Amino acid sequence: MNWSDFFNMGGYALYVWPSYGLMAVILLVNLWLPWRQRAAVIERIRRLLAQTEKRG
Repeated sequence: MNWSDFFNMGGYALYVWPSYGLMAVILLVNLWLPWRQRAAVIERIRRLLAQTEKRG
């Protein structure tokens, strides 16, 4: 197997590799955003619980 031919992708490397990169970025964003939102929701629930405990 010739690695140069593999990375050249039969002359389509300028189209293939950016597509792989974009796909990786989209997958990472699809993992990161819900994780961040979940953390924000948990923090909001903690604050609300703390407020209700103070009230009585």
